Amino acid sequence: MTEEPPVGAVRRWPRRLRRLAVAGLVVLVLASSPWLWTTLSARGHVYEAADVPTADVAIVLGTEVAADRQRPGDRLAGRLDTAAELVASGRATVVLVSGDGGGASGDEPTVMTAYLAERGVDARRVVADPFGLDTYDSCARAREVYGVERALIVTQSYHLSRAVTLCRHLGLDVDGVTARCDGCGPVLLAEKSVRDYFASGKAAWDAVRGRAPAVRSPADPAVQDALRG
Repeated sequence: MTEEPPVGAVRRWPRRLRRLAVAGLVVLVLASSPWLWTTLSARGHVYEAADVPTADVAIVLGTEVAADRQRPGDRLAGRLDTAAELVASGRATVVLVSGDGGGASGDEPTVMTAYLAERGVDARRVVADPFGLDTYDSCARAREVYGVERALIVTQSYHLSRAVTLCRHLGLDVDGVTARCDGCGPVLLAEKSVRDYFASGKAAWDAVRGRAPAVRSPADPAVQDALRG
């Protein structure tokens, strides 16, 4: 004969489950708060290329170059193609390409500059920052080193809210432009979205502590010179 548990123990289980569910929900909300911050703060500042307001400067964020180290990878090419469209349509005048000049896959700003020239963007209208080592640094250096106050920022959809929020937090009046992502399949997009969810925690921590960019440089008039040229 099976012994039944005491009635009091049976009644306590639903309470414990409810408490565990509430605790789990609290943990989830706290863990997701950086992502919610980047997502909600960017609302009203994310556009498609055909609809974005105009700005003097378009900032293109770097990412991996192709295996030959001479060409942009698919995602980087999509960002650059979108920036070239912004210049051609008159929505931007100067392009600031910001990436890692000594990246594991190659010299991102050099590859970006050459690719834009192939797309018909006047080389005099392109400024390269080789020390945009991450999104935060690219935003901080655009403001502190190159004196950019108003800009469009170009990257893929999964990354755009975080980029817009960081730049705006650092004092730039930016609107985000969703870059093309030819060759980006659903698995890659899902993977990058998950990665960006976790990266939002670092973004929030960088913003809270107001960290300085990894490389500090004196003021550089290159963007203003390009606008006057």
